[in-house]
Amino acid sequence: MQITPLSPILGARIDGVDLAVPLDAAAFAAIERAFHAHCFVVFPGQHLTAAQFHAFSRLWGRAEPHVIDTFHHPEIADILVLSNVEVDGKPVGLKDAGSYFHSDYSYLDVPARCTMLYALQMPATGNGTTFANQTRAYDDLPAATKARIEGLVCRHHYGNRDDLDERSRTVASVLNEAQKKKVHWVRHLLARTHPRTGRKSLYAVSGSSFGIEGMDDADGLALLDELKVHATRPSYCHTVDYRVGDVIVWDNAQLLHRAPLPEHDQARTLWRITVKEGPEGALS
Repeated sequence: MQITPLSPILGARIDGVDLAVPLDAAAFAAIERAFHAHCFVVFPGQHLTAAQFHAFSRLWGRAEPHVIDTFHHPEIADILVLSNVEVDGKPVGLKDAGSYFHSDYSYLDVPARCTMLYALQMPATGNGTTFANQTRAYDDLPAATKARIEGLVCRHHYGNRDDLDERSRTVASVLNEAQKKKVHWVRHLLARTHPRTGRKSLYAVSGSSFGIEGMDDADGLALLDELKVHATRPSYCHTVDYRVGDVIVWDNAQLLHRAPLPEHDQARTLWRITVKEGPEGALS
């Protein structure tokens, strides 16, 4: 196993690992250390069946099927198919998903530990995900700002607070009526302590956070927008372009991320699994 940082701010590439083969405890422990240190890890050149990809996800915890059950993998519901490909005029997967900065499943009571993607079809360029390091963003806040946000609780709901137009490509992927009934308002700390590393990060200041308890709507949104501008500065960001066969795993407790908006004539298909945190990750 060779672990190579991708940038000074976040990300690492891990070579010499075949995810189709069960990993022993020592190998997975080394991967977890790299994951927590670098916020995301990429495994190039994989050749996985749906069952093998799912088996790898179980090393990280319990997967949670996405609320958009329309594009669950036909064999394994924990896998969400992301794709802009159509067959006979019908989409084979969810397209234009998450093209704004967000943290996966922050609209659930128990949010996501990690998300993993397996790249099956990729455009030549501009096909990757941009990540923003929220641990570093929190560390760099002035002491007065840290004191101001300590203990503040955000109200979250499925959606993109910056774009609620269901006709837009940058809106949160649109739910049908049955799916809308499955989501509700939840609460998360604005600055969360990582359940495994103990480090504090800004949490989901962009995306599903729509207000702050104890503040009126205008003031709460103004604070969230102020933090979002800080937390998504280029100095905290790194973009990873995928190649076919890449598997990437990222830490939702430490990162914001956004997907690209590829041209419709450039095929892009990935499998996605999102693993939830343990119960200790929920806000009591």
